[in-house]
Parts: sequence; C-alpha cells; structure tokens
Amino acid sequence: MQYLEESYDVVVVGAGHAGCEAALACARLGLETIMFTVSVDSIALMPCNPNIGGSSKGHLVRELDALGGEMGKNIDKTFIQSKMLNQSKGPAVHSLRAQADKQDYSRSMRRILENTDHLTIRQAEVSEIITENGILTGVKTYSGAVYHCKAAVLATGTYLRARCIYGDVSNYTGPNGLQAANHLTDSLKANGIEMRRFKTGTPARVDKRSIDFSKMEEQLGDERVVPFSFSTDPESIQKEQISCWLTYTNSSTHEIIRNNLDRSPLYSGAIEGTGPRYCPSIEDKVVKFPDKDRHQVFVEPEGLYTNEMYLGGMSSSLPEDVQYAMYRTVPGLEHVKIVRNAYAIEYDCINSRQLYATLEFKAVSGLFSGGQFNGSSGYEEAAVQGFMAGVNAAMKILKREPVVLDRSQAYIGVLIDDLVTKENLEPYRMMTSRAEYRLLLRQDNADLRLMGIGHQIGLISDERYKELLKKEEAIELEIRRLESTNIGASSKVQEFLEKHGSTPLKTGTTLAELVRRPELDYIMLTDIDANRLPLPNDVMEQVDINIKYEGYIRRQKQQVSQYKKLENRKLQAEFDYAEIKGLRREAIQKLNLYKPMSIGQASRISGVSPADISVLLVYLEQMKFHKNTDQKE
Repeated sequence: MQYLEESYDVVVVGAGHAGCEAALACARLGLETIMFTVSVDSIALMPCNPNIGGSSKGHLVRELDALGGEMGKNIDKTFIQSKMLNQSKGPAVHSLRAQADKQDYSRSMRRILENTDHLTIRQAEVSEIITENGILTGVKTYSGAVYHCKAAVLATGTYLRARCIYGDVSNYTGPNGLQAANHLTDSLKANGIEMRRFKTGTPARVDKRSIDFSKMEEQLGDERVVPFSFSTDPESIQKEQISCWLTYTNSSTHEIIRNNLDRSPLYSGAIEGTGPRYCPSIEDKVVKFPDKDRHQVFVEPEGLYTNEMYLGGMSSSLPEDVQYAMYRTVPGLEHVKIVRNAYAIEYDCINSRQLYATLEFKAVSGLFSGGQFNGSSGYEEAAVQGFMAGVNAAMKILKREPVVLDRSQAYIGVLIDDLVTKENLEPYRMMTSRAEYRLLLRQDNADLRLMGIGHQIGLISDERYKELLKKEEAIELEIRRLESTNIGASSKVQEFLEKHGSTPLKTGTTLAELVRRPELDYIMLTDIDANRLPLPNDVMEQVDINIKYEGYIRRQKQQVSQYKKLENRKLQAEFDYAEIKGLRREAIQKLNLYKPMSIGQASRISGVSPADISVLLVYLEQMKFHKNTDQKE
C-alpha cells in the first residue's frame, strides 16, 4: 500500500494560540512549515472566555508583540471592549485586557496564516512521531501519510485523548464538541516522554435575550483604548465598545451546589485530571471558601453577531438540571436559557521538566513543545510558549544560537523557567507575583526590553527597530533635560503647587524632583515647564515612570546584576552529578533529572539547597583551573 510522503523544514502539530505563533515564526524566518489541525475551523479557537490579556497575561501579549508575534495585532483588530486593569495601583501591575469577538478573532488569525509565505495548513490528525536514535525525523498522520522534517513543535492544547464531562455525560471529544486526537499519546510514551492528565473547565453560554441586565452592574470599557501591539496606531482603534456585566452568586446558589456535590464528576471520582488552582470551578469555590457568601459572575458577550453570553466565574461540570437550577438563583439570570452547557475537559499533557529552557525535549532532539500541552493554562501563556518553541526550532535548523529569555528580561522568561525547573502538579497560570523583577518587567516597556531581541531573531523589521531607537533616544534626552532644568520658587510655581496640594518650595529645585513627588506627574508640570517640546504619549509615560520610580528601579537593577552572575555560570547538559563529591543524594537525583543550564537555574530546583549550589560553584572553579593548567601544558 502506498502513502503520501512529503518533506518540510518544520511541522507544527495543533493550530490553537501556541500552534499559530509557532507556525508564523518559522514561516516568517523562511522555513517551509506545515501546520496540522484536527479541524481548520478551529484555528485560533477560543473555547473558553473570548478575551485576551488580563493581570500579568497582558504583559505576556505585549512581550510577544515586541518579539514579533501576532496575538497583539489580532486582538487590536477584533476587540469589542478594552480595559487597562489595576490603574489604581503602581505601573508594575497595570495590565491590558480586551474582550474579543470570538468568531472574528479566529477568522482574522486564519486569514493571516493562510496568506503567509512558506506556510501550509493541513487538516489531519498527527498520530505518531518518527525518530532515529533519539532524533526526530518526521511525523505520521492517522491516514498513514509521512511528513519528513528537521524539527517539529507539539502544540496539541487540550485535544490529546480529550474527554468532556458534565454530570453523568462523558464524551471523548475536544473543546466545543470538536474531534479529539486519540493516537499521539502512545507514540510519545514509546519515545520515553512522560505523560500526565490535567483538566480545565468552562461555564455555560446563555441566551442574551433571557437575561435581565437591570439587576446587574454595567462594566464599561476605557474611554481611551490602549492598543496591545506597539505597531498599532492608537487612533485607528478608538471605537464604540460593547458592555460587560457583573452580578453575584448567593446563599441559594451555594446551597444547590452543596446539595448536588455527589453528582459532580469532580467529587465523585469520575474526573482523574488535576485542575487549575487559580481558575477553579464554582463547585470548588463553594467547597474551598465556605465563608464567602457570594462570588463574582461576569456576564460577557461572545461577539457582535451572536446572542451568546459567557458566564465568567461559574465554570462547572455539574449535571444539566443542576446547572439550570444554580444559574437561575443569580440576580438577572432568573429566567436564563442555556445555549451550551458548562463542562469540564480532561486531556493528556506532559511534565514540563522534560524540556530544556529552549522548549526542546531532552529525550528527542528536534522535538519542541508549547502551550497547554506543557501543563500551563491560558491563551496568552500558550501563545508565548508556541512562539518561543517555534523560534528555537528555527534557530536549530538555521544553526543559530537558541533564544532563551531569563527571569530578569521578561514574564515569558519567568513562565518558561517555572515550567522547566519546578514540579508543576496543576495547570500553570502566569501571575505578577511570580515575577521577582516586576518593576522592570512592566507591560508599558515591553518594546524597550525585547524589540532588540525580536530584531536579532529576524521577526522585527529594520524600520520598526529604527523607530524604537528614536523612542529610546527621546526618553533619554527628556529625562536628562528634566534632571538639569532648575525651577525657582516664583509665584506661578507656588500657585501651581498649592493648586495640586503639593508643598511650596523654599529654594529652587529641578523639574525631575517635582515629578518625583507622589501627588505630581510629568504631564501636570506642562503648566510650569516653558521649554517643553511636544512628545508622543508613550515617550511621556516612560519619562514619568523612570523618574518617579528611579530609586526602586536602580535597586532592582542591582538585584538583577547579582542574579545574572549565577545565570552566567553555565552547566553542561552531559554532567553526571553523581560524580560530583559533596552533593546530597536528593540534589544529585534532581539535577540529573532536570539537567539545568546554569547555576541560577539549578538554584531554583526544589530539593537543591544553597549548600549544593556552593558545591557546584567549587566544582566549576576546579574544572576551570584544570582546563587552564592543561592548556598551559
């Protein structure tokens, strides 16, 4: 029997948010790329809430954009409401969040993919990876077709042996009733890859016409929309926005849930997968937080051309009749009609400690991995991993240095480092609290931090990079001017200070010192800054933040300097830690298991103590000494 046989540089398995970014990165770098999906209609699907961004996730999207990814551009084209979160707090935790038109987002991304040179889209299920002596050589589809390749990226999301469950109903399907991928798991296990079972869930979608919005709090978008992409003209996206709504569960809701826990597959043992701690089902919330008399429910539109509404905060796997009963206790939902039932979905994924920081498998050379398949949750976490996996697959083929972002450079670096150095027993979710250097890793300066790297990779154009250099220069010049511009205690200045509740001047000071006052900012000082030239909003924002938080930023940069010393002490993948005298047994086991790339990474592995790190540092010095001695001889 004859089968189809083709050759590509890169194979991408999956067309969700991770697969899209991986495929685009490889194709844009000139590599012949083929992307497989179980359904072409599921490209860039949003099976859960149709929003992009949010706390810490907005940082990831802006970093992805600065490196040359697509998600930020796509949400700018397809959002129906946008909001900057945490504005009452400091700039380190400001995060952009936008509600998307679900169908429009998927269509728009598909249009980009279909019109990208070097990229082929194929609807087929990849059932097997082909290897020779631990090196990937291709993949095979369920139909028997063979696709030879130099590298592959697995971005299977929640589709591997997927099972959707609510109450007693259990269907072996992917999200939204789409076909599951049931055959790849066995091939991965045969190649020495450890698999695990995770779960996630989604709430019901309900008919907008059956909702009484008068009993809910309206949630409006920002008057002035800030784009996700640094390349999007802010003026081009100012538009009328759709409202979201806020309501709450109550004691009646909770009573119905408690009375039916025995019918929940979460508590009956019917679900074996581990769920996300930071995105729990409503059953979990009621059980784990018995003192809370209510929980928020966000009622959000799925798009402009549908009446389906998403009930954020009420994901569930309870039976259909219980879902109706509990939803109808919520103010505004008394007569609600369900369009799609809430359900839990469990799926196969990997233990991500099997990956290098490049997201390449340690067990199979040339095989990379990104997204929920790595044991993470969220569209944004998936997209950045897919991008980094795609970039590093391309770097390997092009024989260029891999791209690894560290914890001091990006939230992306924190995310991947956490995945590959920590034992993640539940789906990983990005949070601002996970980033030690979050004052440096703000969403507003992602371009300044990362666009240079995107340019080096080859995914940021020369033109876009030159614009960044102009911005950097404008920021630097303006800060220097403010630091050197003295201002006296004139009546105009004193009146200005009094107007803004700021202490009057006794002697002259610099404009920069006034910016540092908590009650003042750079824009306010326009009235008393006679020599100020017009500057773009993003430049003014950076000037204000850099001056106002100068002391904190300097201190954090010093911490990063110490951190970098350990990151720069490299460890070889072929080290056998059992041969290093003085290491504890647990440390030997963990170090041989994780194969850290640096002393810094080794220090973050659970079970490796500071004493073990000291032993490693002594060992590296001895190696260096012996190497130098051998060279002299």
